[in-house]
Amino acid sequence: MRTPLPRTAHPVLWAGWAALAGGAVLCVVGWYGVSGERFAERQLPYLASCTVPGAALIVAGAVLLAHGRDALAATRVEELYGLLVATEPGDADASGRAAATPLATSDELLRVPGGTLWHRADCPLAAGKADAVPVDAGALSGSGLRPCPVCDPPGRDDPAGPPEG
Repeated sequence: MRTPLPRTAHPVLWAGWAALAGGAVLCVVGWYGVSGERFAERQLPYLASCTVPGAALIVAGAVLLAHGRDALAATRVEELYGLLVATEPGDADASGRAAATPLATSDELLRVPGGTLWHRADCPLAAGKADAVPVDAGALSGSGLRPCPVCDPPGRDDPAGPPEG
């Protein structure tokens, strides 16, 4: 899902593209005017009135585009941070802390080929992956896999241990 462009970055991006286009047009007009003149003293007005301002507009457009994309990225990071730390008012206990509800509760363990973690079957990071394969205790002991920090599956050090299977 793509988030819409924030209203503050949208005009900045449009202004950047407009400045780049205007600068390119001025540079082409200046080049065309200079190329038609034989003497340097007749080329100078084209350089002063078209080519130099065109180059300045290109630089300004590049700066505006970079600033607009940075503002867009910062807005998206803030939005994602807000989603990560958002808690429902009903999730807080009497001390004001959010109640620790597990994301996944399945006892079946999975791993994604090429991955470095093992997950519970209903972990958001592994759920719906067609190439996820079941993990048994033998595979965990000899591999470099680590438990997923999101779903917190039973691991090698857990008294319950990973389920045999």
